[in-house]
Amino acid sequence: MDLNLYINRAENEIKLAEIIFTLSEKPKIQTDIFDIRDPETYFSAVISHSYYSIFYAAKAYLLKKGIEISAPEEHKKAFNEFKKFVESGELDVELLRIYQQALVRAELLLGIFKEEKNKRGEFTYRTLPQANMEPAKESIKHAKTFFKNMIALCRE
Repeated sequence: MDLNLYINRAENEIKLAEIIFTLSEKPKIQTDIFDIRDPETYFSAVISHSYYSIFYAAKAYLLKKGIEISAPEEHKKAFNEFKKFVESGELDVELLRIYQQALVRAELLLGIFKEEKNKRGEFTYRTLPQANMEPAKESIKHAKTFFKNMIALCRE
């Protein structure tokens, strides 16, 4: 896999999170551009895309270090490998805290989805309960901090 692909993907996920946040804050955009009669918020998607930004930035860093992560359990493996660099003192513990918080939030959203899927007994798209604005805002902030640090380390 190409390092720049992960970096670009991480950056795109942050941009998408910001777009979705703006869309959630400005219902007029939803009605005027997308003809949505009853505007909603999509803060759970903001949290999800912020997490993916962190995930891809971490994968870029790991790849730079010669560690390629693949399925199954790709997310768990990436987190555990990343954690080793924090434990060795090579990376700041704050970066691990940001990653861990994003992972927990994403898993919570995914867990809700799986629970709904299991209730139906088949794969269906269901609207996840909306997370509130503050965690979504914090998720974007954390994703930007994490991305900035990982990219700087990848370009050393």
